[in-house]
Amino acid sequence: MDNAAYLTRLKDCRAVVTGGAKGIGAAIVRRFIAEGARVLICDWDEAAGNALQAETGARFACLDVADVGRVAEVMRREGPFEIAVNNAGIDQHSFFTETTPAEWRKLLAVNLESAFAVTHAVLPTMQAARYGRIVNISSEAGRLGSKGGAVYSAAKAGMIGFSKSIARENARYGITCNTVVPGPIDTPLLRQATDAGGDKLRVAMESATLMKRIGDAEEVAAAVAFLASREASYITGEVLGVSGGMGLG
Repeated sequence: MDNAAYLTRLKDCRAVVTGGAKGIGAAIVRRFIAEGARVLICDWDEAAGNALQAETGARFACLDVADVGRVAEVMRREGPFEIAVNNAGIDQHSFFTETTPAEWRKLLAVNLESAFAVTHAVLPTMQAARYGRIVNISSEAGRLGSKGGAVYSAAKAGMIGFSKSIARENARYGITCNTVVPGPIDTPLLRQATDAGGDKLRVAMESATLMKRIGDAEEVAAAVAFLASREASYITGEVLGVSGGMGLG
């Protein structure tokens, strides 16, 4: 990454990125650091979080973001934050009739309720400062549905509705809240799915996009960095697809 290629749009901004140790989250952390932000990585993968901290200089907190009490504690200790990116996510590829209520609760807790917990914790100080940027990472599965991913799709659809409501409630404080909707992106989560589904699944994912390829995590990070900047001051409640035109073909 050539840091000279970027404006220091996020210079000295304090940002928190959940699920920030790998994949899209790690790309967001690297992009934010390149743009001058001071970043807290929150992730439950301690080894990956420590490695990214050593690489980038970002701080790392080993955290299960579905633990509401622990989230509030870490946000109070490490904040305040001008930017919050709710990116934490897990998936389970199985037909709905083969899933259990315990699995539903886990998927909803990590993919949706964690965003509730982080946003609830950071909003009061953003409101007091009359400034904030919240960027929530959903998925095209939340707009189109996903065969073998009903609960994940439901959680990601919920993220879109949640973001729009937070945007409505907080515009008067100068706080924006937007949703970025990735399509198939080359991440450990996608590779886990294609390892299970084989080349046929990867080809199907590529074919579902107009651009006929899998995206890169850095392409998502670029969109997030823009929405987290002051340049995006008049954009709120929006849903931005970073998916190569997925769903339009």
